[in-house]
Amino acid sequence: MNTLNRNCICCNKPLKGRMDKRFCDDYCRNHFHNAIKSPENNLMRNVNNALTKNRRILKNTYQSTPPPHQVPVEDLMQEGYVFRYHTHFLNEEPKGYGCYDYGVLLQPPGMCTIVQCEGTRIKKENSFSISLHNGAQP
Repeated sequence: MNTLNRNCICCNKPLKGRMDKRFCDDYCRNHFHNAIKSPENNLMRNVNNALTKNRRILKNTYQSTPPPHQVPVEDLMQEGYVFRYHTHFLNEEPKGYGCYDYGVLLQPPGMCTIVQCEGTRIKKENSFSISLHNGAQP
């Protein structure tokens, strides 16, 4: 039987066993593939961390402010909220951004309303307080 001197493509140790073996152990195999996927995984990890932080800020702000849950946009930004990261757009007027089960409705001048969402819609209990704020009659 013809045997070749083969080495692990990660750590360069000699390989024993099957002819098509490329790694000496699971550590080398995982290390090799994680190094290849690292830039892509870092991007996804950073975006997921930003979305998680945005949701936590919206939830805490929603729970700590009385209805209609209005705060200055600057307050959200000081907490670390990043407006470019959101999971969906809200399909109701005024237009807003959703971050999982919470959302932000931008109100002029420099104010925003925090709402709870069901998909791309605002939960019903929030609609009444928003319509009152906008000057509409119940």
